[in-house]
Amino acid sequence: MTDPMTVDFWFDPACPWAWMTSRWMLEVQQVREVRTVFHVMSLAVLNEGRDLEPDYREAIDKAWLGARACIGVERQYGSEKLLEFYTALGTRYHMGKQSATVETIRDALQECGLDPEIADSAATDTWDEEVRASHDEGMAPVGLDVGTPVLHINGKALFGPVISPAPKGEEAGELFDGVAEVTAYAGFFELKRTRTVGPIFD
Repeated sequence: MTDPMTVDFWFDPACPWAWMTSRWMLEVQQVREVRTVFHVMSLAVLNEGRDLEPDYREAIDKAWLGARACIGVERQYGSEKLLEFYTALGTRYHMGKQSATVETIRDALQECGLDPEIADSAATDTWDEEVRASHDEGMAPVGLDVGTPVLHINGKALFGPVISPAPKGEEAGELFDGVAEVTAYAGFFELKRTRTVGPIFD
């Protein structure tokens, strides 16, 4: 029996598109020999110094909180607990439409049995250096003109896939087969079409 393929997945918990791709990868793990390792990137770091619309700038600035909390969980508990926390936090953000606040972070931590003081530390710059290091590790191979999610697969980095809704079962596996195939080709850079739907959470 061969070892499962490792896919490294970089996410910002504030991004609904990354959330759906993460749920897809969890489906993929059920139908393919794949292990997904979750890592933190930061839309706040990515957009530093960029001229953004005021509403988007406000949302991006608030994204620091979730990214810091995720790094705090990863540093204190490891990558498996990071996934558990991401699921609890993402469910609140994207399904429950809860705001990015210290209270929301604390509730997600408590659901997972994690140190609730991480929420208070996430409101400071305690983990900013670690956030930046994780962000750079994920983004450097794919470039800075993309966002989240980012996959590292077959020794290559790729933005996406951006999907809505996330496929399930064998359909999820078939999509992964295609993504893995195109990513393996060193000269592959981009596929894209205009989004005709927003995030569909199911």
